[in-house]
Amino acid sequence: MTERAVRFEVVRECPHTRARAGLLHTPHGIVETPVFMPVGTLGAVKALTQDMLEELGARIILANTYHLLIRPGHELVAEMGGLHRFLSWPNAVLTDSGGYQIFSLSSLRQINDDGVIFRSHLDGAEHHLTPESALDIQAALGSDIRMVLDECTEYPTTHEHARRSMERTVRWARQGLAHARRQGRERPPAVFPIVQGSMFPDLRRECAERLLELDADGYAIGGLSVGEPRTVSLEMVEATEEILPRDRPRYCMGVGLLEDLGEYVARGVDMMDCVLPTRNARNGYLFTSRGRLIIKHQKYRNDPRPVDEDCPCRTCARYSRAYLRHLFLSGEITFSVLASYHNVRAYLDRLRRIRQSIMLGNLPTLLNSFSYQTVDEQ
Repeated sequence: MTERAVRFEVVRECPHTRARAGLLHTPHGIVETPVFMPVGTLGAVKALTQDMLEELGARIILANTYHLLIRPGHELVAEMGGLHRFLSWPNAVLTDSGGYQIFSLSSLRQINDDGVIFRSHLDGAEHHLTPESALDIQAALGSDIRMVLDECTEYPTTHEHARRSMERTVRWARQGLAHARRQGRERPPAVFPIVQGSMFPDLRRECAERLLELDADGYAIGGLSVGEPRTVSLEMVEATEEILPRDRPRYCMGVGLLEDLGEYVARGVDMMDCVLPTRNARNGYLFTSRGRLIIKHQKYRNDPRPVDEDCPCRTCARYSRAYLRHLFLSGEITFSVLASYHNVRAYLDRLRRIRQSIMLGNLPTLLNSFSYQTVDEQ
């Protein structure tokens, strides 16, 4: 049997939920799961340097094929030694295929059975992504885990449209994986197919069952966080997870709020990513153990307390809410750095606590302690 590029090891399963603690073995180190992956779309997690990410304990980050294809170009990244050398990042990297970004640029793209024709949002130049070329680009980038090209549907949509999209996603996954395996016969790269099917449980289950035939290194759940209610998103994970193999990692793409992470883990998810920690930070929304804090509010004008009194990060250890509010209202770039550092730390710490609770067998108790309010509502 050909050696897998990544290997997943289940260390402990929660006796009360579908959660499990695991170890994801990659060419650039071992990642403890469940894990949150900071999003470095353009090859950088916004407002944070790589040494900050290492200090925070990040073991894997995400980069995006679409954006790196547009700028600086995958050929340049390959010339510079691949993403790890280009980014000066020693740990694991996962690359998304760009399907979601193309979905979000609906006015600039055309989808057919062969792939996607789209125009750059920067200069209007035309590009053509196929299931094969999407993985060729990721091969040039040199990521540890690569995603197949998929079609993400808008919400809401009809069952008929969702089925057509799901069928296309399955065909693309077959084509892409076969191509990647031909390109790396001795040690094929780690490629995850993506379960689609919009918000229809029957399509989600059918898609998952058909993708199982590919015997992939891991499986992703895509097409969520596109405007559907939170409860529906969780239902789609439940419909999918029960079919996916227990000995492979499950990656839920693009979710979610800090308080929601545990809900996805309890439903069997091992890997997650989301832009919210850094995006919300830049907009003045800070995640704390007591809920979200909106720093611009007048009540924090002379508040000497840290953002979160239970957080040991460098932002909370040194700076007051009053000072951070001043930086935010002044448009000072330092605010984005300090707030992003805190928010990413909050996400990484939340997953570390969740993992520890799985190991100890008390995950439900921990989940019940999480707040769903903003600090200002308490």
